[in-house]
Amino acid sequence: MIDLYHHGSSVCAAKVRLALGEKGLAWEGHYLDIHKGDQFAPEYLKLNPKAVVPTLVHNGRVILESTVINEYLDEVFPEVPLKPNDPQARASMRVWTKAVDEVLHPACAEVTFSACLRHRVKRLPPKEYEKFLASTPSQSVTPQWRERRKDLVTLGFDTPGLGEQYRLYDSYLDKMEKSLAHQLWLAGDTFSLADIAMTPYVNRLDMLGWGQMWEQTRPQVTAWFERIKARPTFKPALLDWCPPDLTAELLTFGRQSWPSVERLLSQAS
Repeated sequence: MIDLYHHGSSVCAAKVRLALGEKGLAWEGHYLDIHKGDQFAPEYLKLNPKAVVPTLVHNGRVILESTVINEYLDEVFPEVPLKPNDPQARASMRVWTKAVDEVLHPACAEVTFSACLRHRVKRLPPKEYEKFLASTPSQSVTPQWRERRKDLVTLGFDTPGLGEQYRLYDSYLDKMEKSLAHQLWLAGDTFSLADIAMTPYVNRLDMLGWGQMWEQTRPQVTAWFERIKARPTFKPALLDWCPPDLTAELLTFGRQSWPSVERLLSQAS
């Protein structure tokens, strides 16, 4: 029995849903509305003290961290392997998944909150708004995420240091472009956990309406993302789970934010 605690817009949860789909595994979902604070419920904190999604429970055993979960699934269910056979390609795969965890995910959180989610949080009633901002554990997306999220919600694109996160995100599109210049997938010529790791992060930009970050200037990324979207697992794992109202707001607020994004991307580091 595989139980997955997840949310529709979570990039990390999407990684795991995509891996489950690629492996053809059945799972039971437990949906948490992370924008209303379901992840702070005491019973969930017992499973995941960071108050983040996803959390996988397999035959009663709790597995945390999306990258670890996907490696676990690939080991426990070796059919349809998602790691390259070649050791060097496997190392390359892990460089990508490590970078996603350590660098790209915190940047994605800042991008998403500044461009869209702050508007949803600010619509909460005053008591719920304050409770939401105060409920983040001291160690979550980053060690400073509780205070950082407050700044992102209240200051938006005026948050100090935000431009660095946007430019860092953009730099990974450059890294992808270079890697894909000589191979079909990020870690070689076979689809792997590296591609699964990056897919939700490129898709997040696409859902914000920012496809121009690669469509005209990064042909290899453009072709890679088209191959990704053509996979039968993509829509069920990513698009279908995102609530329609959030999908609409990501696009609406994302397009409204684009001039600010262009300004941040054009600034010198």
